[in-house]
Amino acid sequence: MRRRFRYSIWTMTKRLLHIAAPVKGMLALSTLTSVVGNLSQMGLMGFGALWILACAGKVGGSAVLYGVLTGLSGLMIVLGRYGEGVISHAASYRLLANMRVHLFETIRRLAPACLMDRKKGDLLNIAVSDIETVEFFFAHTIGPMFTVILLPCTTLALALVFSPLFAAVLLPIYLIVSIVLPLIAIKAGRPIGMRYRERLGEIKSMVLESVYGIKDIQIFGVADDQLARILAQNKQVNRAAHGITLHRQTVSSAPTFFVYLARILILVAATYLAASGQANPVGTILISFLATASFSSTQSLTMVVSSLLETYAAAERLFTLEDTQPEVEEAEEPCEIGPIETIDFENTGFQYSKQGKKILDGFTLHIQRGEKIGIVGESGIGKSTVLRLLLRFWNPTEGDIKLNGVSLKNTRLSELHRRIAVLEQDTFLYNTTIAQNIALGWPDAPQEEITKAAKRAGIHEFINALPDGYQTQMGQMGARLSGGERQRIGIARALALSPKFIVCDEPVSALDVSIQAQIINLLKELQEKYKLTYLFISHDLSVVEHISDTVGVMYLGNLVEYGSTEDIFRNPLHPYTEALFSAIPVPDPKAKMNRIVLEGSIPSPANPPSGCKFHTRCAHCTERCKHEAPVQREVEPGHYVVCHLFDE
Repeated sequence: MRRRFRYSIWTMTKRLLHIAAPVKGMLALSTLTSVVGNLSQMGLMGFGALWILACAGKVGGSAVLYGVLTGLSGLMIVLGRYGEGVISHAASYRLLANMRVHLFETIRRLAPACLMDRKKGDLLNIAVSDIETVEFFFAHTIGPMFTVILLPCTTLALALVFSPLFAAVLLPIYLIVSIVLPLIAIKAGRPIGMRYRERLGEIKSMVLESVYGIKDIQIFGVADDQLARILAQNKQVNRAAHGITLHRQTVSSAPTFFVYLARILILVAATYLAASGQANPVGTILISFLATASFSSTQSLTMVVSSLLETYAAAERLFTLEDTQPEVEEAEEPCEIGPIETIDFENTGFQYSKQGKKILDGFTLHIQRGEKIGIVGESGIGKSTVLRLLLRFWNPTEGDIKLNGVSLKNTRLSELHRRIAVLEQDTFLYNTTIAQNIALGWPDAPQEEITKAAKRAGIHEFINALPDGYQTQMGQMGARLSGGERQRIGIARALALSPKFIVCDEPVSALDVSIQAQIINLLKELQEKYKLTYLFISHDLSVVEHISDTVGVMYLGNLVEYGSTEDIFRNPLHPYTEALFSAIPVPDPKAKMNRIVLEGSIPSPANPPSGCKFHTRCAHCTERCKHEAPVQREVEPGHYVVCHLFDE
């Protein structure tokens, strides 16, 4: 099947030139020095020939002058190559930095919605290998590319003056080597280069996963299996690399054949002209030397074409990522929301694509400042999606979310993320100092503010006890800290911004019971002291009971029960809530538990059941439940349930 590419060669060439625009002056100077250096090669050969002929008395003029010009040509070759190397590398390093910054901006703009299906290794390959390939093109290929064009043209012009026959011999060779073969090579090699780039990204993803997951690989004794997978993938890379190598050798061999053929033809033509007396012998010798010099540069076409092919393959991947439309964009005229007083989910619906599964369906929730609301339910029912929509990682596909009565779509993202702090299950820590990790959301925070946040999080004394205090290096992903210490750093990071609203997404699920209790008690103390608003997402009902004053029970994208923590734990109404509560462990091992076992698994959100979504697992299911969706009812003051059992 023929590979279809998103961009034409001409389109990518224009965009590559646009990338180089900030350093175009330096690149132009680098190209000029390269051309001067290569033209000096022709000067070296030409003046050298005249010097030899002058010494033999075959031409007029000063042999000393020709010798000096020959030496100057040699010096210009050295200076040209030195200048090209220095200037081109200075330009390319600056360009490399600009491209990496631009790529980070692109990734930041697309994250996380548009990057969900991309492998980390593939992004790493684009950020490192592909960008460096483009940089190599500008650093090492621009000059030779212009030289390959300029030197043959100069030689042809001189040949037309001294010997049209020589021009007739050289022209078809130059056309074949400089135009025909490169076009064929580019067309044939482009899919090969793209295939190699893709395979390289795949194996980098696999190796990256293996490094991060090495502990689990060892624990489960699957190191040999993982190695076999890597080796199998590496074979794919090797096959793609072999294709690249084969293409390079083909591209190299064909011009070389024609170059040597041209040299033979030149010798034959020069011999014929000298023997027949039809031309000036001096001109014949001079053109022969110049043609030989020009063919040396023409042979560099191999490097030029190979670099160009790899550049086009890398550029296509870069441009594809750059041209991806973000799921979320800044409002044209954003509104200031100020300190968050209310948050309203108004019949909010969400699905990842038109064909994707529907995660939320008519989700409605009101949050008032100072409340502690817990959302519970099994994994995969949409709890974390509520958090991601609130942070505007995605936009709702139905309904709306409002802060202080202002739609999220009309808010400034930077203000939104400053007003809402997040505490997640596994706090990500960077391999920098503790102070820098705490001040992640406020890079210029003074030390006293960092210290204040650490004191609030109850980790100041621990940090001070370390040899380097707040300047202690964290290690890779905070490897030197325990789980509880990492979470306290995460809490300090959140508190450094002095937020009034904190979203907690399973913040203690990865901790042991004693550390869980410490973190929960700390969160309660902070809420009471600073009047914080909490949205606590968890599957652990015991944790939610201790931290929340209001609970929402969620199933397949909807709240099926909602009310005060006391009411719901005292009197769970919905059959799903009853089943969840029946699974709460009881401290007394002799106590009898009336465990309600739910039959089957959670239905696919992409194809939810008709009627009541819970009816496929409900022991109280009736025929009505299968066809008619229940509506929310207030069974007792402030206690709402969505179930036909409570219809009037």
